[in-house]
Amino acid sequence: MGELLFFIIFTLIKALVFVGILMFCVAMAVFIERRVLGFMQIRYGPNRAGPFGILQTIADGIKLFFKQDITLPVTEKGIYVLAPIITGITALLPFVAIPFADKIAPDTLTIFGKTFDLTKYSLNRGVIADLPAGVLFILAVSSLSVYGVLLAGWSSDNKYSFLGSMRMASQMLSYELCLGIAIMGVLMISGSMRMTEIVEAQKDVWFIVYQPFGFILYMVAAFAEACRTPFDLIECENELVCGFNTEYSSMKFALFYLAEYIHLFTIGGIATTFFLGGWQGPWLPSGLWFAIKVGCLFFFFVWVRATYPRVRFDQLMSLGWKYLIPLSLLNLVVTGIFITV
Repeated sequence: MGELLFFIIFTLIKALVFVGILMFCVAMAVFIERRVLGFMQIRYGPNRAGPFGILQTIADGIKLFFKQDITLPVTEKGIYVLAPIITGITALLPFVAIPFADKIAPDTLTIFGKTFDLTKYSLNRGVIADLPAGVLFILAVSSLSVYGVLLAGWSSDNKYSFLGSMRMASQMLSYELCLGIAIMGVLMISGSMRMTEIVEAQKDVWFIVYQPFGFILYMVAAFAEACRTPFDLIECENELVCGFNTEYSSMKFALFYLAEYIHLFTIGGIATTFFLGGWQGPWLPSGLWFAIKVGCLFFFFVWVRATYPRVRFDQLMSLGWKYLIPLSLLNLVVTGIFITV
């Protein structure tokens, strides 16, 4: 077995295992959100399918899989079908560069009498691909998700779907700028764009201590990027029926639904990596620490959804351009001053 072939196979195995774990986490996240929302809003959550309703998410998945897949007589049928696929793929891609553990394999591995050095391509690390410019890769591919939503709304030949997708485009373009500037302070402190090196730089002190303001700005922008309450204007039922995915059913709708929750884990993984020390933590395994931190951030997303009402679209845009972007630039300038002094 050649070295390049081994690298491809080992990386593919890591990716498949991690995607499987991620799909399980998404299924559990849907159940947990429903239960937590039911508790916080003093109403019943899932309590029929399985003990405590734990099988409700599986039942919903089976229902969507066997539900009739209605394809409308739209003008651009190919784009109509391709849009949910684009959304699902772009939701998964950022996890290629997000480190979820320190080491998951020994430094060397012997197969059929041939020894391979796993440190050469960082194959022993808890990351699918330890890219030198991992930050740029994550920001680039995560921004591509807007194309799936935009194409879905446009190809549906529905004015409400199109309006929802246009809101998504303007919302993401506005808040991506704030989100990118908010994490630049971390890049300035760590002096690296490799995700694993950013985590290792927080061995002694997490960057949230140095960048508390940057963390707050990132989280507010992340709510808008993920289109979560109070910024879920693209799925505003009282205005847009169901927004950009109104004309989708069966597994096409499921892909949009899946991408929404994967996006939450992406945001939590990035926040954990940049501000909360990544896999760093005492006593417990590194991968477990990463999961706990991401889980706490997910609970915070659910908590906010159960607490705050939806804002108006003009308030959303004003918050981004008039307040968050200037404040994120100010945070960047102050960080630069402290570094150079």
